[in-house]
Amino acid sequence: MLEQAPSAAKQIIYKGGVIAYPTEAVYGLGCDPDNDSAITRLLALKKRPWEKGLILVASDYEQLRPYIDESKLSAEQLEYVLSKWPGPFTFIMPSKPGISNLLCGHFSSLAVRVSSHPTIQTICQLIGKPLVSTSANHSGEEPAMSSDEVIVKFSGEIDALIAGSLGGNSKPSTIIDAISGNILR
Repeated sequence: MLEQAPSAAKQIIYKGGVIAYPTEAVYGLGCDPDNDSAITRLLALKKRPWEKGLILVASDYEQLRPYIDESKLSAEQLEYVLSKWPGPFTFIMPSKPGISNLLCGHFSSLAVRVSSHPTIQTICQLIGKPLVSTSANHSGEEPAMSSDEVIVKFSGEIDALIAGSLGGNSKPSTIIDAISGNILR
C-alpha cells in the first residue's frame, strides 16, 4: 500500500471508502460521517462497538454546525468551545436530532473537534464537511504511530493511506464536556 496525497481522499470518501491519515498525535481512520455503510465498515475494521460513538474532525466550525444542536448551549459555553479551536480539544456537544446513531452511539451528544493539522484541514476542505476520526488501531490495542504500523495493522482493509506527518502532540486530544466544562480525558 503506497501513501497517497491528501487530494486522493476526496473521491475515496465520496465513494464510501475508509482512509488512514496522520493527526496531531496518532494515525487515524476516517470516512464520510453521512454514509452509514462507510461508518459500519470502519467500526468493523476497528472491532469497535457502535454504542461508544465516534469523533468528527473538521477544518472549521461551520462544517460541524449541521451535526450539533447549538440551541442547547449558552453563549458562554459556545464561546469557550470556539476559543479552543482549532486545536487538540474535542468537545462533547449536543447532537441534532436525526444524526446517525453510529456517530452518537447511545448518547444524545457528539464528540467534535476543529483540527489544526494540515492534512486533516486539507481533507475536510476538499470534501466540504467533517471526517469521522478514530485512532488507527483495533479496539484495545495501541494506535498506529507511523505509516508502517498502519500498513501492518490494516493492509488490504482500508482504501488509502494518506501521506503526511504526525503533529507534535504526545497524546490524543483532550475531551471536554461543552455543557459542564468537565474534562473527560
